[in-house]
Amino acid sequence: MNDNSSLTIRGIGAAPGIAIGKAILLERGRVPVPHYRLFGEQAVAEECKRFEEAVCEAESDLETIKKSIRSEFQEHARLLEVQQMILRDPSIYNESLRYIREERSNAQLAIIKTLRKAKELFNSLSNDEYAMSRIADVNAAGDRVIGILAGQNHTNLEHIHQRAVLVAHDLTPADAIQLQAGRTLGIVTEIGGSFSHTSIVARSLGIPAVTGVENAARLIAENDLLIVDGRTGIIIINPCDRELQFYTNLQDEIREYLKQISRHAHLTAETLDGHRVGAEANIEAVEEVVAAKDNGAEAIGLYRTEFFFMNRVELPDEESLYRDYHDLAELMAPSQVTIRTLDLGAEKLTSWCPTLEEANPALGLRSIRLCLHYKEIFKTQLRAILRASASTRNIRLMLPLISGMGEIFEAKRIFKEVQAELTQKRIAFDKDLPFGVMIEVPSAVAVADLLAREVDFFSIGTNDLIQYSIGIDRSNEHVAYLYEPLHPGVLRFIKQAVDAGHDAGIPVAVCGEMAGEPLYVPILLGLKIDSFSMNPVALPRVKNLVRRSSMKECCRFVEKIIRMRTASEIQQAVSKMVMRKFPEEFHVFDPNWIGNTTLPVMKNPG
Repeated sequence: MNDNSSLTIRGIGAAPGIAIGKAILLERGRVPVPHYRLFGEQAVAEECKRFEEAVCEAESDLETIKKSIRSEFQEHARLLEVQQMILRDPSIYNESLRYIREERSNAQLAIIKTLRKAKELFNSLSNDEYAMSRIADVNAAGDRVIGILAGQNHTNLEHIHQRAVLVAHDLTPADAIQLQAGRTLGIVTEIGGSFSHTSIVARSLGIPAVTGVENAARLIAENDLLIVDGRTGIIIINPCDRELQFYTNLQDEIREYLKQISRHAHLTAETLDGHRVGAEANIEAVEEVVAAKDNGAEAIGLYRTEFFFMNRVELPDEESLYRDYHDLAELMAPSQVTIRTLDLGAEKLTSWCPTLEEANPALGLRSIRLCLHYKEIFKTQLRAILRASASTRNIRLMLPLISGMGEIFEAKRIFKEVQAELTQKRIAFDKDLPFGVMIEVPSAVAVADLLAREVDFFSIGTNDLIQYSIGIDRSNEHVAYLYEPLHPGVLRFIKQAVDAGHDAGIPVAVCGEMAGEPLYVPILLGLKIDSFSMNPVALPRVKNLVRRSSMKECCRFVEKIIRMRTASEIQQAVSKMVMRKFPEEFHVFDPNWIGNTTLPVMKNPG
C-alpha cells in the first residue's frame, strides 16, 4: 500500500473512539413510486384500505423489533415508539388519506406528498441541528410504509454478521436500535448530527461514529478499508501504511487508557485532599440513562425536554410528558434528576405554535420567555413534572435563560398555581421539589445574589454564557474563533455566580460543555463548582482527573489565572499545568497534542 492511495474525508465526530475495519454499505435504493390516479369510489376505498393495512403492518414490524431488543437495551425502545406515534400522527396519517380521497392519489404517492409537506415544515425551522434531525424520524416512518406498499422488505441489521464499519445515507431509529457493539466496529452516515438517534445510540454503545459525511456512499466502496475517528470526524479510505500504523497504535492506547479509567468510573469524584464534587450527566432521552450509569453518573444534572415538543406537529399532551418524566425518575431513583423546562425559541417550534417574525430569534421569544408567553404550555409541563415527582421524590425543576427577578416571580406564581390545582384535585406531588435556575446571561450574573435568595440551586450554562458575554455566535464562521471559554470575563462571571450562590447557601453546578472538557477540570475545581454535568461519555475522564487533583492546588491556580488579562495567557498556563500533571490524557485524546510522544505528530493525518 503506497502513501498516495488513501483519501481523507470529514464529517461530524458524533461518538468518540477509533474504528478500523472494512466497509459494509447499507444501500436502500429509492422504491419506485407509481403516479397513476384512482378512478371510481371503489378504487379509492380499496386504496385507503391498502394504506391502512400497510400502516398496521409497519406498526407490527416495529413492535416485533422492540420485543427482540436485548434486556440491557430495553430503554432504547422509545426510539421505535416515536416512529409508531408518527405513523398515527394526524398530520401524517389523516393527510395521506386526504390525498387519496380528495386528489385520487395512489397510496405511495399520497405518502410522498405528505412527507414533502412535513419536510417543508421542518426546513422552515432554520439550520438547527436538533430540529433537522427530526426529519429523519418522519422519513423513516414514511419509507417503511412505502416499502410495504411496494412489496419490499425493510433491511434488518441483524442479518449482518461480519464485524465491519457500517456506511449508510442514514440509519433509521429502527436500524440504530438493532446495532450490536460486537459486530459494528464503526458508523459513517451522510446525514445526521450529534442529536440524531444514530449518534445517541452509538455513544451509549461505545461505537465510534461520524455523521454528516457528504457523498460517503459514493466515495466509499464495499470492503474498502476505513479508519473512522469519532473524536475529530476524520475518515480515511484505504489508508497508507503510515496512517494505519498511527491509528492502530492510537486505538490500542485509547482502548487501554479507557479500560483503566473505566474500572474506577463508579468511584466518587473526590480530590486527593478529600473534596468531593458531583459527577452528573446531561441527556435528552430516557434511552441515555444506561450510558449515563455505565459511565459513572451519580445523577442527571440536565434533562433536556425539547424532544417531545420538536418531534410532533401538534402539542404533546400532559400524559405523554408525565410518562417520560416518570420513567426517567424511576430509572434513576434514588439518584437526583434535574429536569429543565422547555428551552426553545418560537422559530424552532412546529405548527401548534404561531409563527413569529423575529429579526434575531436568539434574542427573542425563547426559553422561559416563551413559556411565560404561552402559559398553558408551561403549566402542562409543570403539571407533568410535579406528578412525576410524587413517588420517587428525586426530581428537581430548572428554568432556562433567566435574566432577572421579574421572570422568577412570574414563574413561581404559575408554579404555585399548578401546585394548588393539583392539591385541589388530590393529585400527589413532591411538595418540597427543589426549584432552580440556569445562569446563562450577564444580567443573571449581575443579580445572582438576588436570584440566589429565591431559588434552591444554580446551574451555569456555559455555552450561552460565553456567547452572550463575548457577544459572538460560535456557529458564525467569521467570529467563531472568538468563542473562548477561558476569556477572563467568562471566568470572572462564573466566579461571581458561584460566590453569590454559596453566600446564599445554595449549590452551584456547571452543565455546559466546559464541564465535560478535561482541560478545564482544575479551573472548575478552583472556582469551587459543586457538581459537573456533562455528556455521559466524558464522565470517566473527568472523574479520573478530579480524583488525581488537589483542591488546594486548584484554588491557588485559579487565584493566579483570574488576574491574567487575556485568554491566550490563561490558555498557556492551563495547558502547561494539565500537561505536566496529566500527560497521558492528552496524548491519547487530543489529535493536535504536541508533547513528547512515541507516535508521529499528525495534525492532519493523510
